[in-house]
Amino acid sequence: MASEFSITRRVEFSETDLAGIMHFTHFYRWMEICEHEFLRSVGLSVDMEDENGRFGWPRVKASCRFKRPLRFEDEVEIKLIVTEMRDRSISYAFQFWKEEKGERVKAAVGEAVAACVSFEQSTGTMTPIMIPDVFRAKVEQA
Repeated sequence: MASEFSITRRVEFSETDLAGIMHFTHFYRWMEICEHEFLRSVGLSVDMEDENGRFGWPRVKASCRFKRPLRFEDEVEIKLIVTEMRDRSISYAFQFWKEEKGERVKAAVGEAVAACVSFEQSTGTMTPIMIPDVFRAKVEQA
């Protein structure tokens, strides 16, 4: 399983802290944005419905290792790699790339694991479920 997808973003002033670097929380936001764009690109979403009802993908694990700072106006490629799809979860790796002194360098690496769950509207509960075949097929084709 090696589906890959990437987006490019530019660091906004509002995403930086007093030190002039992108605040660490935005790396997690960008990973989620990249995941959403990947799923949209194959006709999927993190909030879907099938004949069994509504299902989605809450995170059960997320981490990020910061290697180089990102600063205002830096253009960054965020690469998503589907590393594993189990019966009830999907795992992603993320790479953040930028240009530095004419060289392409890795600014950060992250990972996220999302569990497939059904949502019960009336109670607000989530129940782990098997990944629907249509979802699995579209991700595997990517």
